[in-house]
Amino acid sequence: MRKAIALTMLAGAVITTSCVSKKKYNELQTQYDTTSSTLSKTQLEKEELERKMAKIEERVANYNSKIQSLTDSNNSRLQNIDGIAVSENDKVKMRAALANVDPQKLAQAQTLKDSMNLIVSYNLKKNLDNTLIAEGEEDDINIDIDETVVMITVSDKLLFNSGSSKVNPKANNLLQRLATVINSEPAMEVMVEGHTDSQTVKPGAYIKDNWELSVDRSTAVIRKLQDDYGVAPEKLIAAGRSSFHPLTENDSKEGRATNRRTRIVILPNLDKFLALLSAN
Repeated sequence: MRKAIALTMLAGAVITTSCVSKKKYNELQTQYDTTSSTLSKTQLEKEELERKMAKIEERVANYNSKIQSLTDSNNSRLQNIDGIAVSENDKVKMRAALANVDPQKLAQAQTLKDSMNLIVSYNLKKNLDNTLIAEGEEDDINIDIDETVVMITVSDKLLFNSGSSKVNPKANNLLQRLATVINSEPAMEVMVEGHTDSQTVKPGAYIKDNWELSVDRSTAVIRKLQDDYGVAPEKLIAAGRSSFHPLTENDSKEGRATNRRTRIVILPNLDKFLALLSAN
């Protein structure tokens, strides 16, 4: 009897254990199916994204190809050197212009931009030699050339009367010669700077202060160059510096006279220079 009871209990335990294992199996199976379905969906989405990306990359490649073909058309491929785009045709014309440059200076040119500077510098110096300063004006005009930047300093007594921004008629010959130099080299811009001494403007004067006086004088010179001597206005820049860039101390009459000046800065424009080469 006891043996029968024991066998019955064992059979029940086996049945109970079998039922629990099947339940867990079904749960695991459900989790597996869900995960598998999610993975399949993710894989499909990944493949769809890859197809879209491939189409985008193809469009970008086609776009870049069209741009390149336009750039290379008519055998006018451009190279970018020192930030300046130069065509092969420009280089041929530049080599011809460089034939006039001092061979020693040309040997020192490291880049294409250096060569362009030499060409513009040569043209400027050629036009300045024995042209700008007339007899008797040596003490009133000073010319400095640094690379391709030309700085022409003109004393106040040659251009203006004291405290006035009206150009003195005796400066007409100088401004005409200056305009001839400017017009001879189209690839340049010209900045006219007015400078004063540190003395305050007299009460009741028509101008407010040295800032206004320096700007008025710069503008007066520019108007003269444009209206009377045919300099293109787009090449001209007006700048008033007041008394804040003195050449010497302002504590003497001579020092103040030195600081009252107009400085004309000739700035070669390399981009315009290339445009001129291409237009020829």
